[in-house]
Amino acid sequence: MFQQILDPIAGSLVISALCAALPLVLLFVLLGVFKVKAPMAALASLALSLLLAIVGWQMPVNQALSATAAGIFYGLFPILWILVNALWIYRLTVATPWFEVLGRTIRSISNDLRILSILIAFCFGALLESLAGFGAPVAISAAMLMAAGMKPLKSAVVSLLANTAPVAFGAMAAPIIALNGVTGLPLHDLSSMAGRQTPFIALIVPLLLVFIVDGRRGVKQTWPVALVAGAAFGVAQFVTSNFFAVELTDVVAAVVTVAAVLLMLKFWQPKEIVGMDGAAEGAPEAVP
Repeated sequence: MFQQILDPIAGSLVISALCAALPLVLLFVLLGVFKVKAPMAALASLALSLLLAIVGWQMPVNQALSATAAGIFYGLFPILWILVNALWIYRLTVATPWFEVLGRTIRSISNDLRILSILIAFCFGALLESLAGFGAPVAISAAMLMAAGMKPLKSAVVSLLANTAPVAFGAMAAPIIALNGVTGLPLHDLSSMAGRQTPFIALIVPLLLVFIVDGRRGVKQTWPVALVAGAAFGVAQFVTSNFFAVELTDVVAAVVTVAAVLLMLKFWQPKEIVGMDGAAEGAPEAVP
């Protein structure tokens, strides 16, 4: 059985880590600098990964090719399959009145796209991540944000960023359970340590979301609800992963955060709201 060498390049862990990052760097450079089409950039990155695995890490050729085939299959099913179906459903809803009905329903919760980015991408996306995982949270929450009036590219960026907080416990904590199976370390220890790190990410993600949606003005006007969302999510993640069931970590965190945000919105609203066109509209601030 092949056992990975941690520092095969010049016997240095740092140099080996830098070499391991080269395929990802190559992908970004080809896409962002040279404007190479995505399929060609991905193939070039894949070829470099194979070369590094075989030559640098001394991985047997047959195992390297088998891992590549498994990765391709995993990328097609279920990740790409989920995205294809999500795109089909999105186009179907656009072609029917249902998409506008969905948009009106979402905007009945709040007309402010900054608030909706927290409720939909961060909270509902986390619930989807916990129950389904893979590409479902990003695809579905992005479509819902577009229905609410957000531009497609911004919807995708917001949904992707929001998914960073719950992904460690996604798909009923599949990453933690898989790590337990591979390493043999106690599941509770892995869950506890992950639950002590992810809250720090969860705390800042809602602030980043409102910044993407509305820049500095968004952070200035909506930081209270963003902090409440991040703190509620982080605390719920910590408590559930350390003292309850690891599989329910994101479920509990999502439900607690939605409740905390909706409760706060009953007593507090941003002075301005940011609507479909990105323009701010005056709104009286609610008082208890």
